Amino acid sequence: MDLQQILTVKIKDAIRILFDIDIDKIEFQVTRKDFEGDVTLVLFPLLKQLKSGLPYLGNEIGTFLVENTDLVTRFNVVSGFLNLVIDDTYYITYFNSIKSDADFGFVTPAEGSKSVMVEYSSPNTNKPLHLGHVRNILLGSSVAEIIKASGKNVYKTQIINDRGIHICKSMIAWQQFGQNETPESSGLKGDKVVGNFYVAFDKEYKTQINELMAQGQSEDEAKKKAPIMLEAQQMLLDWEAGKPEVIALWEKMNQWVYSGFAETYKRLGVNFDKNYYESDTYLLGKEVVQFGLEKGIFEKDPDGSVWIDLTNEGLDRKIVLRSDGTAVYMTQDIGTAIQRVKDFPDVGGMVYTVGNEQDYHFKVLFLILKKLGFDWAESLFHLSYGMVDLPSGKMKSREGTVVDADDLISEMVDTAGKISEELGKLDGYSDEEKKRLHEIIGLGALKYYILKVDPKKRILFNPEESVDFAGNTGPFIQYTYARIQSIIRKADFDFSAEIVNNVLDPKEKELIKLLQLFPEVIQNAADMHSPALIANYTYELVKEYNSFYQAVPILGASDPSQKSLRVQLSKKVADTIASAFALLGIQVPERM
Repeated sequence: MDLQQILTVKIKDAIRILFDIDIDKIEFQVTRKDFEGDVTLVLFPLLKQLKSGLPYLGNEIGTFLVENTDLVTRFNVVSGFLNLVIDDTYYITYFNSIKSDADFGFVTPAEGSKSVMVEYSSPNTNKPLHLGHVRNILLGSSVAEIIKASGKNVYKTQIINDRGIHICKSMIAWQQFGQNETPESSGLKGDKVVGNFYVAFDKEYKTQINELMAQGQSEDEAKKKAPIMLEAQQMLLDWEAGKPEVIALWEKMNQWVYSGFAETYKRLGVNFDKNYYESDTYLLGKEVVQFGLEKGIFEKDPDGSVWIDLTNEGLDRKIVLRSDGTAVYMTQDIGTAIQRVKDFPDVGGMVYTVGNEQDYHFKVLFLILKKLGFDWAESLFHLSYGMVDLPSGKMKSREGTVVDADDLISEMVDTAGKISEELGKLDGYSDEEKKRLHEIIGLGALKYYILKVDPKKRILFNPEESVDFAGNTGPFIQYTYARIQSIIRKADFDFSAEIVNNVLDPKEKELIKLLQLFPEVIQNAADMHSPALIANYTYELVKEYNSFYQAVPILGASDPSQKSLRVQLSKKVADTIASAFALLGIQVPERM
């Protein structure tokens, strides 16, 4: 049992003995910094049953706990709050129980428990991954790891949007302007080659629109009649008809993109258990429409189109099948969700990592799946997130003004290298060691800067600020980890030795109290789908450790038992930093 569970039992006993009343619920909170105490009992909820003044209640319960337990040494009452000071031996015993636990804070999935599928990335195959994708990828990957740490099996997946007019635009531009260019002949990653032709298409399309408008056509007419757009639309029809030469080109250019994506994913340190492709899934869901019609969930209009009326739920009527029998995105998403559960029968819920511009879409999707009677539809979650802005404004992929993910990563690594060199932090390192450290620091800075922000909030991304070695940044936390590793390397004793101290320095006690919160933080982060909780907990732990480091001697402690405690406490803080950062997909350096 944790501290609050132990206290709950003892406080309920105290109330039963003192007031002859059984209390259902006990409420705690962290003691405010300006009052003495380790945990606070909130007295207000007890008033209704105990019908006594708050100071009296607090003093009676506090006195009972001091006199009848070894846990509470003293207390104070402030308004409706009973602040309890917990005996040091409790924290020493607790620390001995966790200090060698390699899986501290992590929960093993129960046998037979349902799994969670987390979808993230899900890019289009007409352009490279960009800064917006980076936030999506980092969020989804981290949430998957956090849910896994909380005690659930997790499958990581993406659906690649590999069909439609967007890829046909790149294909047409390659045919017209490509001169048989390949990733090998150009020296570019395949996704960049295809992305360049997407931009080339848009440039030519605008030129043709202007030419048609100069001939007297309206802008709308020009957009519809521009020859290059008509060719792209015809190519889409040819693809849907299975025209061999179109399919061959589509497969070739998509493969270039997949290879390019794979390089970026590898550098970001993310992976997937299964990829789904829209070219395989776009027809899924049509049979579900027939089932929904038979059950009266969907309704057919006179023109043959099929709809669902969600006005009673505060939404609107939503089309699920066009009058010509073709599916819409909603139909595909319904079919894909069902297919995933067929592929992974133990899946009991799904997390969709998609920007907040799709909030309405997922409200409708989840409601339809519930109406269709799927029990797992009760455990669907849209991990909605805000956009990433740059000082220069919004990104536009058609115009080639996006921040390319590969370029961003390289810039972060270069910035990390420049700042490290200026600060002299890597003096004495070989070039290979420096290169490796620059990568760890640069990627750590990028990931932490993005993940420390609540997913729902927009981010104004500032690369230089993210690589600062002070403040709430990845490099600051990585540097503290490396500092602790230096202490451990210099220490010369048995790390498995039990701590026998009876008294803790206040700084030691604060660190153990923060460590004690880590399992709860993981559970809360999983429940709220928020890596920000992990990131900001880690920052608070590191701040507290640095305060401890400045306030007390560690290797220089005169008392051997004190030295043992402080070095082992330092090691546990480092281990917890590494575990927390692993949940964020961030590496920690042994030296820095």
